[in-house]
Amino acid sequence: MSTVFYWIKKVVPKPVLNWIRPPYHFLLAWSASVFYKHPSKDITVIAVTGTKGKSTVTEILTAILEGSGEKVASLSTIKFKCGDKIEKNFYKMTLPGRFFLQRFLRAAVKEGCTYAVIEMTSEGARQFRHRFVELDGLIFTNLTPEHIESHGSFPNYKAAKLSIAKQLERSVKRPRFIIANIDDEHGCDFLETKVEEKCPYSLKDLKLHTLHKDGMTMVFEENNKEVTIRVPLIGLFNVYNSLAAITLALRLGITWDVIEKSLRSLPTIAGRVEMIPSDNGLGNKFTAVVDYAHTPDSLEKFYQAFRSGEKVCVLGNTGGGRDSWKRPEMAKIAEQYCDHIILTNEDPYDEDPRKIVEEMAEAIEDKSKFEIIMDRREAIATALTNAPDQGYVLISGKGTDPYIMGPHNTRKPWNDGDVVREEMSKLMK
Repeated sequence: MSTVFYWIKKVVPKPVLNWIRPPYHFLLAWSASVFYKHPSKDITVIAVTGTKGKSTVTEILTAILEGSGEKVASLSTIKFKCGDKIEKNFYKMTLPGRFFLQRFLRAAVKEGCTYAVIEMTSEGARQFRHRFVELDGLIFTNLTPEHIESHGSFPNYKAAKLSIAKQLERSVKRPRFIIANIDDEHGCDFLETKVEEKCPYSLKDLKLHTLHKDGMTMVFEENNKEVTIRVPLIGLFNVYNSLAAITLALRLGITWDVIEKSLRSLPTIAGRVEMIPSDNGLGNKFTAVVDYAHTPDSLEKFYQAFRSGEKVCVLGNTGGGRDSWKRPEMAKIAEQYCDHIILTNEDPYDEDPRKIVEEMAEAIEDKSKFEIIMDRREAIATALTNAPDQGYVLISGKGTDPYIMGPHNTRKPWNDGDVVREEMSKLMK
């Protein structure tokens, strides 16, 4: 079906498509809700939006809710979970479609789930995939430039995000609540949403936070007593992600004891600062890290989480035909933080992949600091072979993305984490 739509977009004039799209998408959203008998009315639905951290917040919140004894459905870029049933997201989009979402919610209701945690994107909002979903709550994480070429401008991108908050306002549920990061300059705009409960969160909510090599510690003060939460996630960005989920959990009346136990045993989140330690067979111990970072801000924060230790960085970039402005920016960030950079192919679509990489290479001043290896597997293998002792191989851009997208919407099955493990195994032989 995606191939059909690809050729429709190629053949039908763009002005005609732009005129047809809104009513078409709106009608699909309404039809899907009617067909599946408005399932969102029968389950508590919490949406998560923002530029970064959506999938991680979805995973953390799901873990806390399950730790409190609830049966949970969750839908994210990483996976679809309905109670004990889990399947990877192979659609290369967060919300595959309006009928998919409504069918998912109906299945969650039938499965006896009490909560549905749904990651919602600006691209999905543009196509009304959030419409006719009766929301109970919304979490806003942060907002930085992304999908600018697709939306036309940053204000348009922000407006698409805010339309999800508008959907919360439309909801028939009561009480409705919004959780927003007020350390982000756009957080207060989301708190203007007309709902019954508004819950801001900030680093100021913490008495103390400490970042460790293998996790973090957060200290809260509650009724003149300290509450210490240990989370096996790294980086300041994950302090914020954890705060978002904890703020909502407290709003739902979940106890500190449940929150602490749930986060202490939080499983690895695939493709989100996913750490894969190894010995390369040459007595050289290092850690490979796979992450979805695909904006300048998220890439810089990803690199900052590994300040100590030498770093070899495998860097692709945003898919061809979109957000080309990011290419030099991300290359400059890599030059600042990485000891060696391997520029490689990612998702070229219909654009010349070599051209994409060369646009990044032009922005790197120290030409001795990088090399170009177009084959992504070879790039990863080379990085692992030359991994610094006690250092890191940082592989960014795809996370759990299941394909490398090529010309005419062709797709090559892919998983950065699996490739890392396969190439590590070869080094051990």
